Amino acid sequence: MAQVKSSELGTESISRLLFKQGLPSAIGILVMSLNIVVDTIFVGNWIGSTAIAAINVVLPVSFFISALGMAIGVGGGSVISRALGARDYEKASKTFGNEIMLNLSLVSFMVFGGLYFVDDLIPTFGGKGNIFEPAKIYYQIILYGVPILALNMMGSNTMRAEGKPRYAMVAMIVPSIINLIGDYLLIKVFDFGMAGAAWATTLSYVFSFIYMLWFFTSGSSELKLQWKYLLPDKKVLKEISALGLVTLARQAVVSVVYLIMNNILFNLGGESAVAVYAIIGRMLMFALFPVLGITQGFLPIAGFNYGAKKVERVHESINKAILYACIMAVFIFAGIQIFAPSIAAIFTKDAHVLNEAPAAMRWVFAAIPIIALQLIGAAYFQAIGKAKPALFLTLTRQGFFFIPLVLILPYFFGELGVWISFPIADTLSTIVTGFYLNREIKRNLKPEYQLN
Repeated sequence: MAQVKSSELGTESISRLLFKQGLPSAIGILVMSLNIVVDTIFVGNWIGSTAIAAINVVLPVSFFISALGMAIGVGGGSVISRALGARDYEKASKTFGNEIMLNLSLVSFMVFGGLYFVDDLIPTFGGKGNIFEPAKIYYQIILYGVPILALNMMGSNTMRAEGKPRYAMVAMIVPSIINLIGDYLLIKVFDFGMAGAAWATTLSYVFSFIYMLWFFTSGSSELKLQWKYLLPDKKVLKEISALGLVTLARQAVVSVVYLIMNNILFNLGGESAVAVYAIIGRMLMFALFPVLGITQGFLPIAGFNYGAKKVERVHESINKAILYACIMAVFIFAGIQIFAPSIAAIFTKDAHVLNEAPAAMRWVFAAIPIIALQLIGAAYFQAIGKAKPALFLTLTRQGFFFIPLVLILPYFFGELGVWISFPIADTLSTIVTGFYLNREIKRNLKPEYQLN
């Protein structure tokens, strides 16, 4: 794999950079999401629809703990991108070392707590009735591998921050392939049920970690992995934490949303309603891969050029990222509206789930064509190191709008109220983000501040 220098982020055309940075990210997200989708298909067809609901119950807990790694990686990645843009290689390497130590300390503590309170957490997140036992089996095994997953998520964000998205893509593809092979062997061949599904996923994290360890120790990275950089630096840790809090808050809200949704849907429609939400959740991860790929590709471009004070390139990257992501989102919207029944039929043979899922899916994806503005806008503030507006905009969609809506609307519209909360929240958060982003561009991205 050819070496890519971070300096290219400040010289190549923005369109070409978005393609070079966004395509590997999109492919990585696609493969990872496809892995989640196929994993759900295997579980649904080989174990049952209750098993799909069980995995959906476990996700918010494991996602939040592993999201610590993602938060540290995104926060540190923003610091690294801007440090490389300013040619401060010492700070970039020091940031990377502090990321590793912070990650290991926090995630290990959270995993211990998650295992200790297992019997309380699973019912709280909707693991009730027939869902509890398979959820507990899956949860306990998955948590053993979460510290490794957190390191992987941190590492992939650091790769992208260096301008090396192809390596990050491989790091996402490796566990996906291992997990699918493991699923077939442990569920289908050896009939280990939920335990087989969990061990296949956990082992896939290990293989990804081995690949990342090779990347950061083989000279492929511009960052230096030395003992002196592992020593805590108060200033660096503060910067990582402030920016990482944005991602962590987003993932925390996602976990709260899962908690609320699983409980509301279980009360409204039982296990089948939770299974419908699980299928839609997988499709949200899978179908949005090109939009999320562009967003991830945009982050190091904006961060590097902002650090290098090339404001015209920053402005251009915002406009083109939003344009390309919106175009992709329109195609996603059309595909979901047309093929919703066929998509649902891939996951399960449960008649009730097949009857409810298509309409729910169409509602959830109804405002997807405009969501690119919200994603790129929030990502921009994180890329340039402005933690407060980044945190605010990150929380608008699910925290400030979706949660209140989903708590109120079901009282008037039943299950329909749950599903229509999605497009309403998407629309409102996009309007707010558009206002903040436009104001930021007018105030701080003026050509007179350009440094040649």
